[in-house]
Amino acid sequence: MPTILLLTASNVMMTFAWYWHLKQPQTALWKVILISWGVAFFEYCLAVPANRIGYLSGAFTPPQLKIIQEVITLAVFAVFAILYLGETLRWNYLAAFACLIGAVYFIFMK
Repeated sequence: MPTILLLTASNVMMTFAWYWHLKQPQTALWKVILISWGVAFFEYCLAVPANRIGYLSGAFTPPQLKIIQEVITLAVFAVFAILYLGETLRWNYLAAFACLIGAVYFIFMK
């Protein structure tokens, strides 16, 4: 569970680091880059321990960690895109998410 919580928190931070500036076109690119790097540093402070804990505890394999991270990333981005960017959720986004759920199923098969 700590792995999932840390990966979720890191993905929230990384989503902001990558996309917050899309609604701030007046901000200079160099400022956006520096701010995003600053946020990314703290994101890595969560993501690296998440992967290390998940792997060294024997709970997850590296491919499982990667697929979990991708599912969390898409879920976090979907919420961010709707709430912050004002995007609408479309059927093809849901279809892509369903494909990732399929990937989760297959990566966890024994």
